[in-house]
Amino acid sequence: MTPPPAAENSPVDLTVTGMTCASCAMRIEKKLNRIPGVTATVNYATETAHVARPEGVSVEQLVSAVESAGYGVLTADDDADDDPGLLSRRWRVSAALSTPLVIVAMVPAWQFRGWQWAAFALASVVVLWGGAPFHRVAWQGARHRTTTMDTLVSLGTLSAYLWSAFAVLFTDAGDLGTTMALAWLPMADAGASVHLDLYFESAAAVTTFLLIGRRLEQRSKRETGAALRSLLDLAPRTARVRVSGIDSEVPASHVVVGDLIVVRPGERIATDGVVVEGTSAVDVSMLTGESVPREVAAGDEVAGGTVVQDGLIVIRADRIGADTALARITALVTAAQTGKAPVQRLADRVSSVFVPIVLVIAVITLLSWGFARGWQSGLTAGVAVLVIACPCALGLATPTALLVGTGRGASMGILVRGPEVLESTRRVDTVVLDKTGTLTTGVMTVAQRRGDDEAVVLAGALESGSTHPVARGITAYARALGELPGIGDHEALRGSGVAGHVDGHLVRVGRPQWIGLDSTWTSDLELWSTQGLTVIAVEIDGTARALLAVGDTVRPTSRAAVESFRALGIEAVMVTGDAAAVASAVAEQVGIVNVIADARPEDKVAEVQRLRASGRMVAVVGDGINDAAALASADLGIAMGSGTDIAMEAADITLLRDDLRAGADAVRLSRATLSTIKHNLGWAFGYNLAAVPLAAAGLLTPMVAGLAMALSSVSVVTNSLRLRRFH
Repeated sequence: MTPPPAAENSPVDLTVTGMTCASCAMRIEKKLNRIPGVTATVNYATETAHVARPEGVSVEQLVSAVESAGYGVLTADDDADDDPGLLSRRWRVSAALSTPLVIVAMVPAWQFRGWQWAAFALASVVVLWGGAPFHRVAWQGARHRTTTMDTLVSLGTLSAYLWSAFAVLFTDAGDLGTTMALAWLPMADAGASVHLDLYFESAAAVTTFLLIGRRLEQRSKRETGAALRSLLDLAPRTARVRVSGIDSEVPASHVVVGDLIVVRPGERIATDGVVVEGTSAVDVSMLTGESVPREVAAGDEVAGGTVVQDGLIVIRADRIGADTALARITALVTAAQTGKAPVQRLADRVSSVFVPIVLVIAVITLLSWGFARGWQSGLTAGVAVLVIACPCALGLATPTALLVGTGRGASMGILVRGPEVLESTRRVDTVVLDKTGTLTTGVMTVAQRRGDDEAVVLAGALESGSTHPVARGITAYARALGELPGIGDHEALRGSGVAGHVDGHLVRVGRPQWIGLDSTWTSDLELWSTQGLTVIAVEIDGTARALLAVGDTVRPTSRAAVESFRALGIEAVMVTGDAAAVASAVAEQVGIVNVIADARPEDKVAEVQRLRASGRMVAVVGDGINDAAALASADLGIAMGSGTDIAMEAADITLLRDDLRAGADAVRLSRATLSTIKHNLGWAFGYNLAAVPLAAAGLLTPMVAGLAMALSSVSVVTNSLRLRRFH
């Protein structure tokens, strides 16, 4: 089936099925770009092709080009060939059947009479059904004269399986399946009785492990779009529109510019607009990362998706649909994810040359030995070449190191998405840090205080009825000093503070200008204000009794984390939506020199792009929705686990503990894991380069080739297991 027709000349996005590696994406991209006037970008991670096309090029032509490359295009009514449920069943069944096969093959004493037939049956299911995805892609590549990692997997497992199946099917009835009567075959030496070895367990084990790796990779790819879905979920689906004094609820998509929208406390604003009636505190942290809600009144602009905390407001819709701030953030994340280059896996690049060479060597070996020493010798040497070239170590190199490394990371509170992330850490030299929730706790607390305990307790009691973060911080601090008394009347004065009677006293808590402090409080007020703290005054029965400085507390480990990044050769830069005074105060405490304040989400992305354009490899650490686009556009995105799901889904690495030092640990672990993968691949390729010539020279029998293949796999796994000792 093909997607529904798109408007002529409009870009089109195709969901591509059947891709199993980065070279698949490159092949489709080349095929599409051969169409005159077409510019295509194929993203292997998101399984999509973004195609810009000129007039006259239809969607059907694009689909035809993709299909001619051996892949498919998915529509809403189709089911993907690589259904995660089916792939999960493949590896589970394969693992269940491979386990007894491998165990019994390793213990000859357990090989009962007729074991070869049981091994044949078990391996047939694993290699032919379980390994079907590899064989299908390998066949598609062969039809189009290309090779990938799947070609190596299919070729190696089928060679070992078919050799063993041939041995079993032509076994003398009384034998255990190793001595074959082949004298009747034209290629055999006259009257020869030949000893052949079985490699069912090798073929099954390789198939099973690679299926597990494919399942993990598929899960990572399918989660890529979760960040976009979470962003879209922030937009309210309905809006309360006021017409002629009557409020009625309508779908948010029906709102037009100029409509009056009523938003109650606790609700999200449906679209960008201007307040025309009412006052309220609005939580704008999703856009700016500011920990303190923004006070808005008539004439102030508000953004869709932000939350009204207290007070009903009426706004006039100013921007709708794709023009809203939330839609622009979504577009930034989309562009950043689409623009990431597909992962160029070393194994796939080498396989495009390695596989044809192995095939040629195997054919030359078969013919050379066949004519010189007889066809049985030729068959033995040729199969030895194919068995020794089976990419066991090559296939295990990345998944084993990745499984051990990510497992060790999980035990340290570090989650890494996949091997492409590890590649991004190697040359990172700059880290862009958000402030709120990253360098700081993101929770407002009383940082400085002057005044007596009684005044603070009364103030905390009065503020206990408010949901404002500053009020909650004062209340929590007061509770630690003593039991809070009950309050009588309570009146909130917008822009000033709150007043009421508590335990027989008239209490006022709010801005120092409203309270009217005398000069004795001036020095503390000025000092705390320059430190970026919010200063609150407390008046009891007409007398100023306390002064509280409330702020977002710096995490105690943030300075050590910045020093850890510096020790890795990574320069730290703070980019935050908070005011310059607040940002500078925090930067001084944690040891950061470069600071950019008052930054909106697009400003953060622009700074990341500027750094990258100057030749820097940039990592971003953040925790909020406003950080999502920057996390996605960076070379490496690191999300604090205490932050929003959107930030974590847009990031490459998630820190499960609220400690920025884990970010430096993540870089070190990623580099160690990548180094292990490269060592594994180096050994795997080196093993093949050394062993294939020996097999072609007749110095290795298939049995020895199988043993060498197993030992190479063991060495790769052992090397990967060293990551368990990472600290």
